[in-house]
Amino acid sequence: MMNIDYSQFLNMLPEVTLTAVLVIVFIADLFTAAKPAESKPRKWFNPLVCALMLVHILVNIFPAEASRTFGGMYTTDHAIGVVKTILAFGTLVVFIQAREWLHRADTCFKEGEFYVLTLSTLLGMSMMVSASHFLLFFLGLEMASVPMACLVAFDKYRHYSAEAGAKFILTATFSSGVMLFGISFLYGATGTLYFGDMVSRITATPLTIMGMVFFFSGLGFKISLVPFHFWTADTYQGAPTTVTGYLSVVSKGAAAFALCAILIKVFGPMAAYWKYLLMVVVVLSITIANLFAIHQKDLKRFMAFSSISQAGYIMLAVIGDSAMGVTALTYYILVYVVANLAVFTIISSVEEHNGGIVKMDAYNGFYQTNPRLSFIMTLALFSLGGIPPFAGMFSKFFVFMAAANGAQISTTIGAWTYAVVFIALVNTVISLYYYLLVVKAMFIKHNDKPLPTFTAGLNTKMALAVCTLGIVAFGVCSYVYDWIYTAVAM
Repeated sequence: MMNIDYSQFLNMLPEVTLTAVLVIVFIADLFTAAKPAESKPRKWFNPLVCALMLVHILVNIFPAEASRTFGGMYTTDHAIGVVKTILAFGTLVVFIQAREWLHRADTCFKEGEFYVLTLSTLLGMSMMVSASHFLLFFLGLEMASVPMACLVAFDKYRHYSAEAGAKFILTATFSSGVMLFGISFLYGATGTLYFGDMVSRITATPLTIMGMVFFFSGLGFKISLVPFHFWTADTYQGAPTTVTGYLSVVSKGAAAFALCAILIKVFGPMAAYWKYLLMVVVVLSITIANLFAIHQKDLKRFMAFSSISQAGYIMLAVIGDSAMGVTALTYYILVYVVANLAVFTIISSVEEHNGGIVKMDAYNGFYQTNPRLSFIMTLALFSLGGIPPFAGMFSKFFVFMAAANGAQISTTIGAWTYAVVFIALVNTVISLYYYLLVVKAMFIKHNDKPLPTFTAGLNTKMALAVCTLGIVAFGVCSYVYDWIYTAVAM
C-alpha cells in the first residue's frame, strides 16, 4: 500500500487556495442557480467571487521559499510565485468587469459556469508554470486549454462565438499534438522528462533540434506568435469580449513565461539554435501583426493583431537569456495585463450599452458623449504603444535592455540581436501609428451621431480604476520592478 505524504500539498499553497475558491464557487452556484427561464441576476455572486479571489491573492502575494514536490515534478520559487500572483490579479480584474456582461438576460443563468471555467483555466496555468516535468507541464496546459474552449464558445448564439470555439479547440488540439510529438523526440534522445535531468543530457543532434522546433511550434500556437497566429483574429472576434480580454493577457502571459523558463532550463545547451529561431519569430510577429492591425475596422480584430505584436515584444526579452530577461518579461506581462484589460473593459461596456457595436468607425466623436472613457482608453493605448511616462514605455525599455544585455556586435549572434532590437524599435513607431488611429477616431473625427452618453456600471468603473492606477503607477514606482527582480534573482 502506497503512503502519500499529504504535507507536500502545503508547498502548493497557490493551487490549494485556488482549488478551495473553485469548490466554494461551484457549491454556491449549485445550490442557488435557477432554471434558465426563471433565472435572475444574483447581485451577491460576483462580489463573493471577487472577494474570494482577493483573499487568494493576499494569501499568496508573498511567495514561499523554493521547494520541490511529488518527486520533483512540481517546483516553486519566488519568481514563479510572482507570476502566479500577476495571473491571479489579471483574473480578478476580469471578474470585476465581467459583472455587467454576466447580468445580461441571456447570460445570467450561466454566470457560475463562467467563474468555474475561468478558475479551472487559471489552475491549469498555475500547474503549468510550476512544472519541472514535461508530463505535468502538458497536463497543466490541457487543463487550461479545454475550459478555455468552452469560454470562447460561451455566447454560442451571438457573434460567431460557436465558430470561434470550434476554431480554438481545433487549433489547440493540433498544437498540443505537435508539442507532444516534440516532447517524444526529446524523451527518445535523453531518456527522461525531468527538466533538470534533460538539460544535463541534451546535446544538439538532429533529433533534439527537431524536438525543440516541434515543442516551440506547439507553444507558439498558444502565445499567438507568427506564423502560428492564424486562429487568433477569428477567435478574438467571435469570443465574448470579456473572454477575449482574459485570453489575450492571462493565458498569453502564462504560456510566455512557461516557454521562457523551458528555453532557459531545458534548452540552455542549445541556446545558439533557439535564439536564432526566436529572433526570426519575434521579428515576424511584431512586423506582420503591426501591418495587419493598421487595416482592421473591427476593434476586437484590431486588438487581436495588437496582442500578436505584443507577444513578439514579450518574447524579445528571452533573447537575453538572463535574469534581467526573465524580470523584463514578467514586468512586461504585468503592465500588459492592466493596459490591455482597460481597453477590453471599455470595448465590453460600449458593446453592452450600444447593441453589440465593436466597429472602430462607431467610436468617431466618442469624446463628445463619453469623455472619461475616451480619456482612459487613450491612456491604455498610449501605454500599449510605449509612450512616456506611462508604464508601457518602461516595460518596452526593459525588454530592449534585456535583449541586448551582453550581446557583442562583433559576433554573429550579437549582430543579429542588435538588428532584431532595431527592427523592434522601428515597429514601435508603427504601433504608435495604429494605436493613434483609435485616439484620432475618438477625439478628432467628426460624427453627427456619436455613440450616446451612457453610465458604466460600478464594477466597470472599479476595473477601470484599478487598470488606470496600474498604467500610471507601475512605471513610476520602482518598487514594482524591484519586487520582480528580487524574486527572479533569489
